[in-house]
Amino acid sequence: MADTLVIVESPAKAKTISKYLGSKYIVKASMGHIRDLPKSQTGVDVENGFQPKYITIRGKGNVLKELREASKKVKKVYLAADPDREGEAIAWHLAQYLEVDDSEACRVVFNEITKDAVRDAFKHPRSINMDLVNAQQARRILDRLVGYKISPLFWKKVKKGLSAGRVQSVAVKLIIDRENEINAFVPEEYWTITANLSIRGSSFEAKFFGDGKDKIDLKNEAEAKRILDAVRQAAFTVTDVKPKERLRHPAAPFITSSLQQEAARKLNFRAAKTMQIAQQLYEGVDLGKEGSVGLITYMRTDSTRLSPVAVEETRNYIAETFGASYVPKEPRDYSKKNAQGAQDAHEAIRPTSVLRHPDAVKPYLTRDQHRLYKLIWDRTVASQMASAVLDTVTVELVAGGYTFRANGSTIKFPGFMKVYIEGSDESNGNDEEKMLPPLKQGDRPELVKLDPKQHFTQPPPRYTEARLVKTMEELGIGRPSTYAPTLETIQKRGYVAIEDKKFVPTELGMLVTQLMEEFFPEILNVHFTAEMEADLDRVEEGLKDWVALLDEFYRTFQERLAVAEEEMKQVEIKDEVSEETCDACGRPMVYKMGRFGKFLACSGFPECRNTKPIVKDVGVVCPKCRKGRIVERRSKKGRIFYGCNA
Repeated sequence: MADTLVIVESPAKAKTISKYLGSKYIVKASMGHIRDLPKSQTGVDVENGFQPKYITIRGKGNVLKELREASKKVKKVYLAADPDREGEAIAWHLAQYLEVDDSEACRVVFNEITKDAVRDAFKHPRSINMDLVNAQQARRILDRLVGYKISPLFWKKVKKGLSAGRVQSVAVKLIIDRENEINAFVPEEYWTITANLSIRGSSFEAKFFGDGKDKIDLKNEAEAKRILDAVRQAAFTVTDVKPKERLRHPAAPFITSSLQQEAARKLNFRAAKTMQIAQQLYEGVDLGKEGSVGLITYMRTDSTRLSPVAVEETRNYIAETFGASYVPKEPRDYSKKNAQGAQDAHEAIRPTSVLRHPDAVKPYLTRDQHRLYKLIWDRTVASQMASAVLDTVTVELVAGGYTFRANGSTIKFPGFMKVYIEGSDESNGNDEEKMLPPLKQGDRPELVKLDPKQHFTQPPPRYTEARLVKTMEELGIGRPSTYAPTLETIQKRGYVAIEDKKFVPTELGMLVTQLMEEFFPEILNVHFTAEMEADLDRVEEGLKDWVALLDEFYRTFQERLAVAEEEMKQVEIKDEVSEETCDACGRPMVYKMGRFGKFLACSGFPECRNTKPIVKDVGVVCPKCRKGRIVERRSKKGRIFYGCNA
């Protein structure tokens, strides 16, 4: 008969762990957090050491009753929530509710849900780490104070429904700053000249470089024409051929931010979707006869470290599958590349076993689960493979006193590239990926054509989810667990919209940010926010008192609130009236901003709630009915599709 109760967050995790522990253990799920700050009030006693007033989350009554009854029937209760601040806080709340002594060895943590990892974890239980709990509490209270103190001010001065947040406000400001850069950008003209050349039946391209000594930038058509006139009738001669062997190294294993970025680039996943699927792979997937198995290690991590066991297994797999030449002499150690403050107790995100090939588990996974698992598997295996060897060549040619250059490369040894190549946000215009015909000094290729082109410098690109996550990580804003929810929040609140998979600030977002910048500049200060994250890390490490951290922040914040109450002027947001009239009541329709961009709504709201999408004509007659026109529409989930307007 079972004499031990184990509590985890989800039924999927409970099912997987139960299989490994046997009949002496009952494994139940808390369904996430069981207590939180109340929604109806701030829930923080500022005058009494920032003590939080936790209440039971609505709808958790039956779950808690079941857990309490189960806890009374066993000798021991273990709390096995996720191995991070959030998981530690869930364990602490459960201990409080079930009257488990949190100073006893009641906490069990594991980085992967495999038989060995789970059983080993239960051999080494520990007490609840209050430094981790306090770091989570401090973050929760900071965010609550900012949100619940500033938001009512905006409701009073601007309009109902507005809100402010500590990390989300900085994310919106980054998007607005980028938009301002784009709007202020003045394009500059420049020209390129490409010579299409042929030798011994093979063709290649060479680009104008300069006058033999220095590089020359062609700024206008007149400068380009001068070069063309000098080169058009001249003979092209190869003056230098520089072959070189170049090594290309594999990328480090995934951390949370790099997984979100690469899943966005290669799978077109939103950050929230990536984390949702990764959670499923971590908690366990039913693999038929093998039962429920956790396929990847914990997915909220900023450490690139791999365990020695995982490294050895991966190197053996590479040797057996690809041959000894694909295994570097020494295992690759990425731990030195860990971000400052990275929690090295965790590992990178990796398969729990590289021997579970993506093809082998494909029948048991959904399409998206398989694609994400394959991405993680490929990246992990490639990270321990030998570097690729490229034979590169730079060829210099002279014509009419001017220099042209051609670059090319061939893969001498594919190494890790046989499995995986990291994606990029930038378009790849790398000439080195092209192959060149054999060329030697003194060769005189024939000029086929000169191709002059006018270009204009481009403004910095808008943020995609991948770019924004990367920027937030580089600036030290947020932590692995916060990126996805932050991006979701700023869209839900209508502060940004997504156009062509890029973030665009809304008028509402600009207004709120302008007010925040005027009255609460510290909250929008990137360095201030990054230092606050560093302070939360210090709380987690036991180096800083969480109440002192809150007190330092609140003293200045309280002063700012008082000034804003007094000096912030009433702001009236007027809707932009369109030429459309409402089909339901005949009143004019106005432009509104939603999470997926602008739409039309009746000006008679709330009496009339009629809305319409803004239809964009793509200029094509419908091929089916030959009467209507093809227009761009958006689905309820924000996806663009095309249909007939007839």
